[in-house]
Amino acid sequence: MDQDEIRSPNASAASQGTSRAPTRSGELRDQLEQMILDGRLAPGERLDEMELARRFGLSRTPVREAIKALLAVGLVETRGRQGTHVALLSIPALLEMFDVMSALEGLCARLAARRATPAERAAMRKVHEELIQAYEAGDPVAFYKVNQKFHDLLYEAAHTHFIADQAIQLRRRIGAYRMRATYQPGRMLNTLSEHVRIMDAIDAGDPETARQAASEHVQLLGDQLTDFISSLPANLSRAQ
Repeated sequence: MDQDEIRSPNASAASQGTSRAPTRSGELRDQLEQMILDGRLAPGERLDEMELARRFGLSRTPVREAIKALLAVGLVETRGRQGTHVALLSIPALLEMFDVMSALEGLCARLAARRATPAERAAMRKVHEELIQAYEAGDPVAFYKVNQKFHDLLYEAAHTHFIADQAIQLRRRIGAYRMRATYQPGRMLNTLSEHVRIMDAIDAGDPETARQAASEHVQLLGDQLTDFISSLPANLSRAQ
């Protein structure tokens, strides 16, 4: 048995026709991704293989594999002799990504207004109630996580594969920055009203209103954009 792989106590996956259990490198990749998304690993921070191996009690092989997986999705970057760092996006690139995210969200909402089932619409309403509870509890971390669930349900209601996948991949790339936007004063309350507008348009079967509502929900405009940029780390101005 590979020491870096966790297997089920049952018979082998090949003989039983089941999928392989998660590997240590896969588990570490998920942990590091979450640390990047919630800010425990900041944009520009260096990732040292030996330090990570000691911290998580692993050999360097699964650590190296986890970092390669994060490189593949753009969450980390290599800087030659300086090693591997959490990806640092320039402000122009970041704003372009938000624009693309806005377009993808709008397209998903447009399709959801045409394709969502009653059960899918009800699920979005239910998660929105969870979001209200997180807001009333004054818990921005829980709010951000529940908000992701809401958008996952929106993608499912669109009944698309490629578009939803692109939206999820881009969300991962800019996750740490979207969290900063969530933490801006008044942003959580605005999110609640914007979600209601999206859900009402989907329930009414109004694709264009749903698209516009979802697109505007993600866009950063006016004072909101200025406040967001002012909250970003100073080293973003040096990103290429």
